[in-house]
Amino acid sequence: MSAAVAFDTLKFVEKLEAAGVPHAQAKATAEAFAEATSQELATKADLAVVESKIEKAELRLEAKLEATKAEIIKWLFGTIGFQTLVILGAVLALARLTHS
Repeated sequence: MSAAVAFDTLKFVEKLEAAGVPHAQAKATAEAFAEATSQELATKADLAVVESKIEKAELRLEAKLEATKAEIIKWLFGTIGFQTLVILGAVLALARLTHS
């Protein structure tokens, strides 16, 4: 999927020398440039694959967030309901004590 860039170092050195760059400097520059460009580069197809994977990860993350939010809401209402029952029980117990 990745492509390496073809680079003609001899032609590059010759052009640099024609522009007045000393041979040793032209050769070193060509070698450095050749090394830098010989590494694999990402293509549009590579980027599309990565983008697709990121989108899938985002969808999974959104689903997990929604599930977590639903779980929090469930626990919140459960806690509120339990607290309401405790308060009602205390009020009823207090009412029985005062009427006895």
